[in-house]
Amino acid sequence: MLSARSSLSDWLTWLDTLSPNEIELGLDRVRTVLDGLAPRQPEHVLLVAGTNGKGSSVAMLSSLLRASGYTIGAYTSPHINHYNERIAINGMPVSDKDIVAAFEEIEAARDGVPLTYFEFGTLAAMRVFEKASLDVWILEVGMGGRLDATNVIEPTASLITNVSLDHCGWLGEDIESIAFEKAGVMRRDVPTVFAASDVPNAIVDHAQDCGARLLLAGRDFRHERRSGDNWSWSGAGRQFESLREPGLHGDFQLQNAAGVLALLISAGLGDGLTSELLNDVLPALALTGRLQTVTAGGANWLLDVAHNPAAAAGLAATLNDGGDTWCIIGLLDDKDVEGIAAPLNDHVGHWIAVTAESHRALAAEECGRRIANCSDRPCMIGESLRDAMDYARRHAAPDDRILITGSFYLVGPALQILELYSRPES
Repeated sequence: MLSARSSLSDWLTWLDTLSPNEIELGLDRVRTVLDGLAPRQPEHVLLVAGTNGKGSSVAMLSSLLRASGYTIGAYTSPHINHYNERIAINGMPVSDKDIVAAFEEIEAARDGVPLTYFEFGTLAAMRVFEKASLDVWILEVGMGGRLDATNVIEPTASLITNVSLDHCGWLGEDIESIAFEKAGVMRRDVPTVFAASDVPNAIVDHAQDCGARLLLAGRDFRHERRSGDNWSWSGAGRQFESLREPGLHGDFQLQNAAGVLALLISAGLGDGLTSELLNDVLPALALTGRLQTVTAGGANWLLDVAHNPAAAAGLAATLNDGGDTWCIIGLLDDKDVEGIAAPLNDHVGHWIAVTAESHRALAAEECGRRIANCSDRPCMIGESLRDAMDYARRHAAPDDRILITGSFYLVGPALQILELYSRPES
């Protein structure tokens, strides 16, 4: 047990020692501790699951709800730079003090029940949100859904953004197996929105088995790109026309936005939505590490946390314009290196592999070897992320871009280095 004066950094260091895995699937332990805490849920709890687009969808939900007059708590993971990013109230990360106080209460309540780093954080978020007496909690599922710690609480509506291959060692080796795990966020008579057009059978089957109200893209709601940059949305007797595109880059963000609108309306939270409000909020959105462009150190940088083949394909679709692309990549050891490299390879002129800043990182040498084998091109090995970034910015032409991708645990440290490049002495 840590002392009463322990800092958030002390707590996080200690939590890292509790389990070899940040996530350990299973609800019994978390439910036992949650029952002891006996939190008071707000009227609305939204669960956001899916392979890709969860962070973008949470950002859209939070911003639209705040603009509609609701008070919001949003729990996301992992973080980019600071742990506090995971627990936000009305768009602002909460203080170290509030998180530490929640950790202390959880430690006192768990009575020896083993919890992982992620489970502690999930319970802490709920504790912080409860004390703030918020209107809506938005909880991003960490992995899967059925056995994820966020699923210990009863949602009033859920969103599944899409299903593709990721975390296969945990969730299954095929789409249907993974979809079954994500379908676990469904509840009887509770609306669940599936935002993607390709719907796995496991999603439909589980909704029928458990009696959930499943809303499908293309059947219960739809969006359509209009001329220019405009798009429209319709469903549940509502229609929004002449919408401007979200500020979050990538064509797939329209699909995310359409799912978010369906979720809000099905949850009874969409009365305040108008085309005017949507055009005030969605185009202004920005999210760190998602197709984020930065000019620093005399170079053009693009940062994206794509860490599975589907996300890499979405990233690749944005790389058609401009000069040559230098790709600095670092991955965790459970990721599909070949599947991630394949869609990017036609757009990348120079590969550099590095080791991400995580105890679960794939070593740069192994990452580089596998990329070189599957791309049939050389892949340099960076001794460190800073070395790789220094090399790329020295050798990139003025109109080249330097892409940094593969993990939250790479993009976060890269952003800190880019801050150093922006200082006059760098």
